[in-house]
Amino acid sequence: MGFEFKNNETAFTVDFNENDLNAFGFKEDVFKTAIPFGQLTTKQWLFDGIRILYSETDLQRCTEFDWKGDMELVTMHFNIQGKTSIQQHGMNGSFELNRNQHNLFYGTSAEGKMKWDEPQIKSFMIQFSKDAFLAISKDGNESLKQFADKIASGTPVAFSASNLNIDLPLHTCINSILNCEFSSGSKRLFLFSKTIELLVLQAEAFNTVENQKPEYLKHDYDKERIIFARDYLVKNIGSPPTLPELAKIAGINEYKLKRGFKEIFNQTAFSYLSDLRLEMAKNDLLVGKKQATEIAMELGYCSLQHFSSAFKKKFGVPPNQARY
Repeated sequence: MGFEFKNNETAFTVDFNENDLNAFGFKEDVFKTAIPFGQLTTKQWLFDGIRILYSETDLQRCTEFDWKGDMELVTMHFNIQGKTSIQQHGMNGSFELNRNQHNLFYGTSAEGKMKWDEPQIKSFMIQFSKDAFLAISKDGNESLKQFADKIASGTPVAFSASNLNIDLPLHTCINSILNCEFSSGSKRLFLFSKTIELLVLQAEAFNTVENQKPEYLKHDYDKERIIFARDYLVKNIGSPPTLPELAKIAGINEYKLKRGFKEIFNQTAFSYLSDLRLEMAKNDLLVGKKQATEIAMELGYCSLQHFSSAFKKKFGVPPNQARY
């Protein structure tokens, strides 16, 4: 069956089963599904008991469904855009994944409720069969081992009672998966390695937050303003505003911007910007369509020398060696 969704007005099914997940080899698909009140566009990769899934949902209006699934899955869920509320019978409470949040879930054949609270939803997920996840996670950190123990016992569970924010290393890893240009066997190996990397980053993020001080940002509005500030920096990466200008644009004071940005993204605003510039530069160089001088100008570096020094400091090689 896969997953069945229904409410008082309509019902639809997203077909997916264990045979798809455990099929031999490597499979890649892009498909569009007409759903009530909108459309779901999906890109997926299947291999070795793992399903990588990126979806964009465009709705005419927000809606709520009862859902039912007949598979036992571990799901790394990264909510890139929009807000999704998920409730599963047998688990305490419901989980609201806001924009730029992530968590890790295990569920058996179950049912519950799902609500899409915004008309545009973008999500990235990696789903594992139970056996595949237990094999991969056996050498993880203590938090991951405890999570795996609950999975082994068949207990539906979320890795954390509260969601975490998607920081730059997680974003970078997700983007490298979505933009992978390898083919066939090399692509499968690359995606498998990135799946492990993403799981490690996610597990370490949850492990770290357990030892952190109580959060500074208490209200969803302030968190949204910080994410807005991040998005504004990304869109204006070639000529970014100063910190006071960014605070004014985001509608919060400078102190809250500085402290809140570090809380959500684990680094300062301009450290984030610097790392993002270099990651974008590396990707452009690997694609090979632009020269280092052009990349440096587009990303706002004051000179090629400054760009080359920053690039070598981060990646260990100068830009002209990044393609080899």
